[in-house]
Amino acid sequence: MYLIKNAGVYAPEDLGELDVLTGGGQILKIGKNLPAEEAYGVEVIDGRGKVLMPGLIDAHVHILGGGGEGGARTRTPELMLSDAVSGGVTTVVGCLGTDGCTRTMENLLAKAKGLEEEGITTYVYTGSYQVPVRTLTGSVMDDIILLEKVVGTGEIAISDHRSSQPRKKEFARIVADTRVGGILSGKAGLVNIHMGDGEDRLKFLRYVVKKTEIPPSNMLPTHINRSMALMEEGIDYAKTLGGYIDLTTSSDPEHLDPDEVKASAGLKMALEAGVSPDHVTFSSDGQGSLPVFDAEGRFAGLGVGKVASLYREMKDAVLEEGLSLTDALRAVSKNPAALLKLPNKGRIAEGADADLVLADRDTLAIDTVLAKGRVMMRDGQVLAKGTFER
Repeated sequence: MYLIKNAGVYAPEDLGELDVLTGGGQILKIGKNLPAEEAYGVEVIDGRGKVLMPGLIDAHVHILGGGGEGGARTRTPELMLSDAVSGGVTTVVGCLGTDGCTRTMENLLAKAKGLEEEGITTYVYTGSYQVPVRTLTGSVMDDIILLEKVVGTGEIAISDHRSSQPRKKEFARIVADTRVGGILSGKAGLVNIHMGDGEDRLKFLRYVVKKTEIPPSNMLPTHINRSMALMEEGIDYAKTLGGYIDLTTSSDPEHLDPDEVKASAGLKMALEAGVSPDHVTFSSDGQGSLPVFDAEGRFAGLGVGKVASLYREMKDAVLEEGLSLTDALRAVSKNPAALLKLPNKGRIAEGADADLVLADRDTLAIDTVLAKGRVMMRDGQVLAKGTFER
């Protein structure tokens, strides 16, 4: 059991300076001047001068690695536990990307189970860029209903030269099957959608919202900040149709494409334009390849996404863009938890999972991370390493 004393608690709402008691993987009690029962094995963590936040949720991570756009040698490596812990990420949703052939659902599930055994919470999407969707059972709906860790479908690629160029009705059927699978299993039934830089942009999502009875909460288009044109359309989609948009944090801030929008700046842009603060999320695209193509679509280079970028952009939204910590935190805690239907994640409340990040009040540098009640990082040092990191 751990008792975090005198921390500024952001749940993500600002609750003021409080004590938080954890035990059995959960938050047991929140209040002022909670007694430290040393005899009962309670260890006190000093939260003075620090803020306590929910553990971050990263809803788009290539936990198996991604890539391959430049041939087999450009396949990116798997996610290691310390990559998540060092960035305050305690819950990840694994996905496949361009390569749905050598990266398989069987491998994805096994990797997710491995990370869970090492200490963080994991889920996965079924499928990859390709349509028809490659599943384990032969059906999107069956995968969601029968496989515990599957919470949705993705990342389905549209408006991209690497997509399967599906038709609108094909895309709508995927969203419909995913939604029904979610309804029947009590899960999110969320479709994670890779947005390319094609001219169609969000037409497929608009079609689903306008021509079917499916609500926009079953679709999360990601990479919305890849260009200013897509960012502006994403803002309009969120404002006029009640859609949700996801901003990718894995870009090099010092070498942004001239048309790309930094995630932290994109969040400020969306909020100032009147988008509901509950309708914007961040995800890292961690371990995914960040390929560069020339004007003719030829592969020109490759980077690798980092899960730690999720916390960096949340922090930059506060320290560089001037947003409140509450608004910045929503994008990496409460909002993805709501879309993914994870009621015990993304918040600090009695009965919620003890996924917590303690950081310096002024710099927001991470000091301590708890995942499911276990201390994974302390005094800025990662304590929990993956099996092959030790």
